[in-house]
Amino acid sequence: MKASEAKLNDLIKKNDIQFVIPVYQRNYDWTIKECKVLLNDIKDAGKLNREHFIGSIVYVDDHAPKTGIQELIIVDGQQRLTTIILIYLRLYKLAEELNDTRLRDRMYEHYLINKYANTDEEKIKLKPTENNDKALKSIFSNNEFKEKSNIIDNYNFFEKEITDINYETILDGLEKLIFVDMSLDRKEDDPQRIFESLNSTGLTLSQGDLIRNYILMKLNSKEQKYIYETYWEHIEKNARDESLNKDMVSDFIRDFMTAEYNKIPNKNRIYEEFKEKYSISDLNQIENYLNTLKEYSNYYNKLLNPKNEIDKDIFIKLENIKTLEVNVSYPFFLKIYKDYNDKVIDNKTFLKIIDLIESFVFRRFICDVFSNAMNKIFMSLYSKIDKNNYYDSLEEYLCRLKNVQRFPDNDEVINKLKEKDIYNGINTKRKLYLFNKLEMGLGKTVIDFSKTDFEIEHIFPQNPVKEWKDNLKDKEYEKMQSRLHTIANLTISANNKELSNKTFLDKKNMNVDNKEQGYKYSHLWLNEYLKTIDEWNIKNLETRFDKLKDRFIIVWIYPNVKIEKNNNIITEEVNIFEADDPTGKKLDYIIFNGEKINITDVSKLFSHILKYYYNQNSNLFFTEEMQNLIQITKNKNELRSEYPIDINDIYFAENNYSSERKFYLIKYLIEKFDMEDELYIKYKD
Repeated sequence: MKASEAKLNDLIKKNDIQFVIPVYQRNYDWTIKECKVLLNDIKDAGKLNREHFIGSIVYVDDHAPKTGIQELIIVDGQQRLTTIILIYLRLYKLAEELNDTRLRDRMYEHYLINKYANTDEEKIKLKPTENNDKALKSIFSNNEFKEKSNIIDNYNFFEKEITDINYETILDGLEKLIFVDMSLDRKEDDPQRIFESLNSTGLTLSQGDLIRNYILMKLNSKEQKYIYETYWEHIEKNARDESLNKDMVSDFIRDFMTAEYNKIPNKNRIYEEFKEKYSISDLNQIENYLNTLKEYSNYYNKLLNPKNEIDKDIFIKLENIKTLEVNVSYPFFLKIYKDYNDKVIDNKTFLKIIDLIESFVFRRFICDVFSNAMNKIFMSLYSKIDKNNYYDSLEEYLCRLKNVQRFPDNDEVINKLKEKDIYNGINTKRKLYLFNKLEMGLGKTVIDFSKTDFEIEHIFPQNPVKEWKDNLKDKEYEKMQSRLHTIANLTISANNKELSNKTFLDKKNMNVDNKEQGYKYSHLWLNEYLKTIDEWNIKNLETRFDKLKDRFIIVWIYPNVKIEKNNNIITEEVNIFEADDPTGKKLDYIIFNGEKINITDVSKLFSHILKYYYNQNSNLFFTEEMQNLIQITKNKNELRSEYPIDINDIYFAENNYSSERKFYLIKYLIEKFDMEDELYIKYKD
């Protein structure tokens, strides 16, 4: 394999070569969205007179035949190469329009065709897969191509964007495109293995890797070494979950950007959104950005690895946050950590805030409140804090939330806790967390049953011996079975196997071989009440529940904040799948992909969502199934709507639907793209 940096136009204008896209390659999938980015990069390169790197092109070179055209089989890079050929094709057509014979011939003979090809099949320098080849040839021959094709759509886009005003800048920019030229020899290399390696999802560069390369590739080798060792190496080390040995750089940058901009980047577009936010032009600017990232990565390290926090009290409380797996709170805690480090808040306030968030999260979990609402809450929660009334303002804000965003109060959490299936409905880590905290109460002695022989024990057994039924009335036995997995019937014991299905008195008094297995020998608070009774029935189960719930509402406390009803209650952003019928209603705003957008009516919402998903996968919208739902056409006169939706510069979509129907279509699209948690709306009051 030979690899070297080269100018792209030098490769394309080589004589007697043809770039062949093999049938095993994926389709030409670039849309107008990607074409806009590339064209803007080319314009910038031309205006600023600087080189622009576009990645690598990997091809198999079987060496030139003695006669005829040399085929270069494209292994990787067909999207970029095909798009560049379309740009040259537009420049050729434009030269014809301008009667610029010299430019026309140069574009045609250098970049588009092999002048001395023996056959028509060898004449055009790019040979895509079959349908794309037909579309490309239709542009050369000025014939209409009736099928849906990205080749046609993207050429139509370039036809509008490349004009007599800007074509010279674009020509200059094309001269500045550089790439890594990777030539494979079939006799020495294994092209298929290299292709699989380049395209394997397991080896795809992470968003963090892309951002690192974006930053470092703008620098010379000396600067790269300095920046990596001074900043990026520390960021990579800090943004690692040490318990899992897992790289979390992409997650860190996503959480950092969420904290900075109150907008959650799409997991697959962190790199793109980073580029949009951070325009990097010189070393000083890079250092400013990375110095901030490096600082926040220190805080992130302690969220991922609480043991690295030197303050023991903070370490213990952060361990609880990690146990609850509430990673969506990290953008909020990054800002809180920053304020703590800058002495905006003291240690006591920081600890109270962690306790408050822990209570908020776990109460919602116990009450089965819609968990996906939390990422939107934490996205902007820090911005709700009044710095002059730091903790109290945070408490008040959380207590004013309602519906799917609410902070469950004592009445709600007690009612839910009483009947909740704790044994089956909670994973082991959270079950032990629940009993650890109940045992610990408000004391400072850390309890961690996961590091002991203690296990969860059913007081009324899952498979009770016959004596249980003999000692309980039928109705009471049935009630006991219905409460089998609830918190009042569960405790902690190191002798679960020995106690097993035995009667209550046997469980209480067991002392086989003087090993004191019974409840009455236990030193745990959780078993204190069991020492005082001689039977286990519904009455005693209820009494024990009262003791547990009293402990619960002290440990996971609800703030002592009085909120007057119907006064300053925060109206709710609801997931569109939970929203009421929109007929006759106005919107206040929407939150889509974590971004708050001022859209105030259903028609604009429908247009926004339709355009977004069209840009994600335009081909989907031209299937028979989708066309039956939403008609999309180049001729807007075919549509019923007086004001159709302009999908892009070429296509229009039907807009003549009721608000209820538009909601249905929006939800259909969201489900189709598996993004059910990404759209929230807020109706006007």
